Amino acid sequence: MTDCRRHIQPAPTGLPDAAELSARPRVVVVGGGIAGLTAATGLAERGVAVDLVEREDYLGGRVGGWSESRDGTRLAMNRGFHAFFRQYYNLRNLLRRVDPALRMLTPVEDYPLIDGAGRRDTFRGLPRTPPFNALAFALRSPTFRLRDLARIHARAAAPLAAVSVPDIYRRLDHIDAETFLKSINFPESARHLAFEVFSRSFFAEPAQLSAAELATMFHIYFLGSSEGLIFDVANANFDVALWDPLRDYLSDRGVRVHLGTQVRRIDAEATTAFRVHVDSGEHFDADAVVLAVDGGGLQRVVAASPDLGDEQWRSRIGQLRSAPPFVVHRLWLDRPVDPDRAAFLGTAGHPPLDNISVLERYELDAQEWARRQGGSVIELHSYATSSDYPAQAAIEQLHRLYPETTAAEVVHQRVLRRGDCPLFAPGTHSRRPTVATPQPGLVLAGDGIRVDLPVALMERAATTGLCAANHLLASWGIAGHELCTVPVRGRSALLRSLAEHQGRQRL
Repeated sequence: MTDCRRHIQPAPTGLPDAAELSARPRVVVVGGGIAGLTAATGLAERGVAVDLVEREDYLGGRVGGWSESRDGTRLAMNRGFHAFFRQYYNLRNLLRRVDPALRMLTPVEDYPLIDGAGRRDTFRGLPRTPPFNALAFALRSPTFRLRDLARIHARAAAPLAAVSVPDIYRRLDHIDAETFLKSINFPESARHLAFEVFSRSFFAEPAQLSAAELATMFHIYFLGSSEGLIFDVANANFDVALWDPLRDYLSDRGVRVHLGTQVRRIDAEATTAFRVHVDSGEHFDADAVVLAVDGGGLQRVVAASPDLGDEQWRSRIGQLRSAPPFVVHRLWLDRPVDPDRAAFLGTAGHPPLDNISVLERYELDAQEWARRQGGSVIELHSYATSSDYPAQAAIEQLHRLYPETTAAEVVHQRVLRRGDCPLFAPGTHSRRPTVATPQPGLVLAGDGIRVDLPVALMERAATTGLCAANHLLASWGIAGHELCTVPVRGRSALLRSLAEHQGRQRL
């Protein structure tokens, strides 16, 4: 939190604790991912009674961790690499509850990017202050040439450097990222390397992603923040490093955690505000509910709960779409990769492979396995995949990029294919469900929920979780929690003026 221009939304005022009310409110939080954990934390810290219900046997959602046994060997497993950027203020504040020094995170000093022609970019040693960070990256990059940059339509491209949230969605949500980048004449080689890598972090091809979402992401990671472009990673499997300690923190505050429990439906009762039915046949009565589940889970619960919301809201929930599936392919190899291999390598032009992680560079469980076996633990990510994901093709790309792996034997391997991430398609921003709902006492949270702040991915999950908690706390007259984001608009007055002029011309 070094950026003096970061945006701070003060905590709503009110009573310091629910103990000062005549009756202590009880909330059921459905979903134990980042959004649900953040909401549960925000409520429990104000004395609200919380039941946290999670269908999996572990916490963390898409950032969860667990153990599997293969051939008598215990192997740590999760759903893949996650980058904890320094501008993820609300997520990092959640983690500070269990360690103010964030010793569970370790910095990745560089994450090189390589394209199909072998050109390599790096984020090492860039200045932190915008716009010098992006300029330095462009000037030293082999994929950015001055003559190409000179051909960019500067006025049309101004919204990239002058993002204002939520206004950027009015300007650019109607078109897709690929069309927008072509319209401003952004260099093709640089487009594939820089922007496609980032757009596919949303598990979608650029043609399926809203240009407004891409511009907001550019603002968050490049021109809106001076936190820098280097990120941290968890130094042990996610359950050990993050969520087991947070569960202990929540338990100390009275939160009851129910793992392996799936919510079937929610009734709006006349006597108790809500009755939450679970798959065991039991139920939880509550004064309020936080639905912090993925889009498919939200659709299932709402479809089975006719008492909730109104017709328009239920229709919007039904229209939610998931991004194409992504694949995490983890390999335990019998020999190490070369010592100069980066912890994380982003790729473009190497289908179906999007990045490679060398887990023993940063994760304790992988380090211990690699030390015992004299090998390496490698993770391959493929985003926006088809139903017939070619696992062998990804391994062939690994061999091409890291030739020393060609002779390695695979001791263990695990392939996870999931399709539960939200799709931020063009034209959908205004129809996305928000934290508040038409049903008093029912709020939503998650990385697919609309919040008009410059946040994305894990940070959007944490931010909406806090917003959900604040919304309920305010309804009971209880003080809420401060929110923090990168600046809500671009730093340059000149670029903002150009963007506003370009917007008036389009209108």
